[in-house]
Amino acid sequence: MSHDDFPTDRPAVVTCGLPYANGDLHIGHLRTYVGGDVYSRALERLGQETAFVSGSDMHGTPVAVNAEQEGVSPETFALDWHERYAETFPKFNVEFDNYGHTHDETNTELTQQLVRDLDEAGHLYEKAIMVAYDPVDDQYLPDRYVEGTCPYCGAHARGDECDEGCQRHLEPGEVEDPESTITGNPAEYRERTHKFFAVSAFADYLSEFLDRLEGTSNARNQPREWIEQGLQDWCITRDMDWGIDYPGGEATESPREGGETAEQDLVLYVWVDAPIEYIASTKQYSERVGSDAFDWEAAWKEGASDEFPEGGEIVHVIGRDIIQHHTIFWPAMLEATDHAEPRAVMASGFVTLDGKGFSTSRDRAVWADEYLEEGFHPDPLRYYLATNGGFQQDVDFSWEKFAERVNTELVGTVGNFLYRSLLFAHRNYEDGPDADAPSDHVAARIDEAIDDVAAAVNDYSVRALGDAVTDLARFGNEYIQRNEPWKLVDEDPEAAERVIYDCVALAKAIAVLFEPLAPEKSERLWEQLGEPGSVHDATVEAAREGPAGDLSEPTELFEQIEDERVEALNEKLEARVAESESDDGEGDDGTEDDGTEDDETGTTDDTDMTDIEPLSDDRISFDEFQELDVRVGRIDEAEGIEGADDLVKLTVDLGAETRTIVAGLKQLHDVDDLPDTKVIVLANMEKAELFGVESNGMVLAAGEEADLLTTYEDAAPGTKVK
Repeated sequence: MSHDDFPTDRPAVVTCGLPYANGDLHIGHLRTYVGGDVYSRALERLGQETAFVSGSDMHGTPVAVNAEQEGVSPETFALDWHERYAETFPKFNVEFDNYGHTHDETNTELTQQLVRDLDEAGHLYEKAIMVAYDPVDDQYLPDRYVEGTCPYCGAHARGDECDEGCQRHLEPGEVEDPESTITGNPAEYRERTHKFFAVSAFADYLSEFLDRLEGTSNARNQPREWIEQGLQDWCITRDMDWGIDYPGGEATESPREGGETAEQDLVLYVWVDAPIEYIASTKQYSERVGSDAFDWEAAWKEGASDEFPEGGEIVHVIGRDIIQHHTIFWPAMLEATDHAEPRAVMASGFVTLDGKGFSTSRDRAVWADEYLEEGFHPDPLRYYLATNGGFQQDVDFSWEKFAERVNTELVGTVGNFLYRSLLFAHRNYEDGPDADAPSDHVAARIDEAIDDVAAAVNDYSVRALGDAVTDLARFGNEYIQRNEPWKLVDEDPEAAERVIYDCVALAKAIAVLFEPLAPEKSERLWEQLGEPGSVHDATVEAAREGPAGDLSEPTELFEQIEDERVEALNEKLEARVAESESDDGEGDDGTEDDGTEDDETGTTDDTDMTDIEPLSDDRISFDEFQELDVRVGRIDEAEGIEGADDLVKLTVDLGAETRTIVAGLKQLHDVDDLPDTKVIVLANMEKAELFGVESNGMVLAAGEEADLLTTYEDAAPGTKVK
């Protein structure tokens, strides 16, 4: 890998954490896969050679347990879910270059070879450990066949992870007070011989690796704590039938009670073969398109390419609940076997629903199929998931918030500019407006947007990718409004044509730069512009070129979501959740493996803690806090914004200057009572245009009721909050 800015000359691989073949996909899952797809497409827009790969995670105890409950083989059970995922992702325009699974021949062979390499290099050893055993049912209980108490924090834990508490990976034998998840019987620990990977020997390497690692800060900071606490070696085998066999061909002798020995068949722990699927899937892609088109070995193997001896640019896009696996276990395996280390890990936050964690057992989720069945296009959801908050932050989904983002940004800003510009151009210039090139200041603004896209890619910010496009569309709206070509048509036809040519050039640039977030809508826009080929093949250089095609009559790209529709969606969701809760009456098991929180803990306190979002694990430095310019302000004037149900236009005195700020307070506060109210303002918030009003700052408020933050004493407007 390199640490040069993208695009580089090296082959890049973008991967998404493997979905576990164990249940339906919902929008919490989609956040990671959409994020990976957006990032991969953005790399390609910059001209980076990129393979976007993933696959289904087929092994492990949950699959075996659920397959047994359904009376089918684990392979049949997992393949069924794999096929469903492979059909679902394209429906959301998540287009993997290759989507495999961990049970296929390629991954099996690569996994066993990598484990043999670890063994031959002296990184594996045998050790007798205590494994949970159900004496009534006469079977050993690996991983999620056992539950109990976390020895580190005391929370309820699964056999391989403290899912409800400290999130630590747990080794076999660590869970206290074990019980069988199959029978409910108390379990006991018995000695078994297993294979271990000496991860602790890589502590210094991993510490240095984290210093180099790019991506989100949570992916760097969280694993440092584990290294500082002292790394434990990793048990890489399990007592079960379902999985990839431990290579070697000879059974291990394991002592029984009374000194007897028995042959012990071992399979590899699921987290050994799961990340190797990234390599296997890339290999399958290369085999399909040819190594001249993409060389998987040059990307993954150190020394495989004379030109790139350190390998390619590997970017992992994952949920934050699997950071440890991707920043400790996986890079140690890669380093030990002469593979390229990851350049970046992008770890997403969770998606909640109205402030509460998704709950699959209570059916409190917005399912992927459900979203499509409601008749919504996939691209607005892609935009919402990619741009609603920083990638590592938790995002709360509600139909109201979704509708507001669609109506304000996609319909009101992007769609409004495109439709009004192209409709005017089509009606007034049959073959398209004619000019040699965009005006200098318009060309400079397009260049700035391209620079913003490149910066977003190198900052690993899918949100900033969306902001670059909406800001460019906002510029377009201001440009056409300021120049009023509908007046110039009669007064100065040449000037009118120049303005509309510039607007069509901006529309073409938007089509190219918006493709990563809204690929289907961008292709439709490309066709309306009459441009040749496909927007999916266009790089940012095409955004700099003026329009070339004959314009067709445009149609509006995005549809307004009405309040009545939101109310109906809410009623349907609430009724479904209520019915599910009345049916089972039971709580959930805790945080799931899928990157979404699944927790609804009750409390006897007067405050309903289910409505309180958990404190973030991600910390910022004091220097980062100092970059926030938070000031005391006083509202001088307040008026509702026509056409916006929630928005109020505020004139706020900040001491040194008076600013216009738009805030969603109309339905939560009496607008006439707002003047003279002291408020706290984030003064260096990026400007935004909302319903035609430029908002220059953000008024801070607490909770869904928008409880305005104020001062206790008489701090003057402009006083800085420290």
